[in-house]
Amino acid sequence: MIHQYKQNGFNIVIDVYSGSVHSVDDVAYDIISMYETQSTDAICEKITRKYADRNVTNDEVLKCIADIKQLKAENQLFTNDIYEDKADVLKSKNNVIKALCLHVAHTCNLNCTYCFASQGKYQGDRALMSFEVGKQALDFLIANSGTRTNLEVDFFGGEPLMNWEVVKQLVAYGRSQEKEHNKKFRFTLTTNGILINDEIIEFCNREMHNVVLSLDGRKEVHDRLRKDYKGNGSYEIIVPKFIEFVKKRGNRNYYVRGTYTHNNVDFTNDIFHMADLGFKELSMEPVVCAPEDPYALTKEDLPKLFEQYEILANEMIKRDKEGNGFTFYHYMIDLAHGPCIYKRISGCGSGTEYLAVTPWGELFPCHQFVGDPKYSMGNVIDGVTNTVMRENFRKCNVYSRPECKNCWAKLYCSGGCAANAYHATGEINGIYEYGCELFKKRMECAIMIQAEKASRQG
Repeated sequence: MIHQYKQNGFNIVIDVYSGSVHSVDDVAYDIISMYETQSTDAICEKITRKYADRNVTNDEVLKCIADIKQLKAENQLFTNDIYEDKADVLKSKNNVIKALCLHVAHTCNLNCTYCFASQGKYQGDRALMSFEVGKQALDFLIANSGTRTNLEVDFFGGEPLMNWEVVKQLVAYGRSQEKEHNKKFRFTLTTNGILINDEIIEFCNREMHNVVLSLDGRKEVHDRLRKDYKGNGSYEIIVPKFIEFVKKRGNRNYYVRGTYTHNNVDFTNDIFHMADLGFKELSMEPVVCAPEDPYALTKEDLPKLFEQYEILANEMIKRDKEGNGFTFYHYMIDLAHGPCIYKRISGCGSGTEYLAVTPWGELFPCHQFVGDPKYSMGNVIDGVTNTVMRENFRKCNVYSRPECKNCWAKLYCSGGCAANAYHATGEINGIYEYGCELFKKRMECAIMIQAEKASRQG
């Protein structure tokens, strides 16, 4: 299977199963599109006629066809799918857990209109995780991590800084267990920034492998939906704190993450605003909400969003050339080294390798399932008791969705997000079609950026 598209002056051909990407001229682009379905004589006749003004000869067409034949022999074009029969085997007997999302605070000091977690309560009561429950969660992770050395723990909410003392205690406890169990914890934190102070900055820069800072962009956009309980916007409070945080963070990992809605389909202006503030690691996600919500994205928004992703890619190239570039999370792609085929087939690992933990120690497949009793999987004391649910998630891979069979992007998205599929269709193996369209556009832009960079490097 191949995928062909034109963008920003580049003719790009993707070989789906080998992962090879080719940037070609117009003639080769057209020949590749006909190679598997038309005879050599037919291709020669059509190409020489179409490009008569360029004096393209029969011999040149034949040489291009020979090059394509060679690429096919080298498994760089028109390769066959050799992974389908391996999809169920990869996770079949693996119960190793490598990451937890600790919901240390089911409460929040903001009242964001679009919050999927119901202002941090997750359809339930407000609660803070105790140190004892968090300790049991880390013990559970260590005990179920097999021979893995690197373990990931994300402090999440609600707003995790509202339970800061417990966060610090859990980090200290995790560090105390590393040498004994031959483990290394990578702690991360997601925050709205309201409570950030010098002590928190210093601690995070010492202990947190990554920090996610929530900002939706321009003041008027951010303050429209990210308000406190008095109805006041939070932009003026958090932006100076984020600037200070990032300034002191140096080369440590972070990213500023926003959400765009129907209200700001021109979201590139929000990304550029954040970049102009000095933030170089950026993410902007489409809102996930009920379709009847006034800020929900619509079908009519899709062409505008596609255009925005192209605008973003072109501006990133421009700024990179000027020495003032920035990273956009969804355009981070390594065409040479990763991710591995296991990751490409099996996806994020929610419900199997990755679990969310509530303040009282209940286990869920990921943070987006928390509060839904159908998806309760056990607890940090007894472990995973809902093994049927775990098996359902184990089978949740790119080949378990018939709709993905002929999709060129399936080994980039790994079948997509199970939670988004569930909220859109009621099934974790369903398809969130809107998200699929956005993902494919982002991948085309990301690959084009890599093609442009390769062209500059010769």
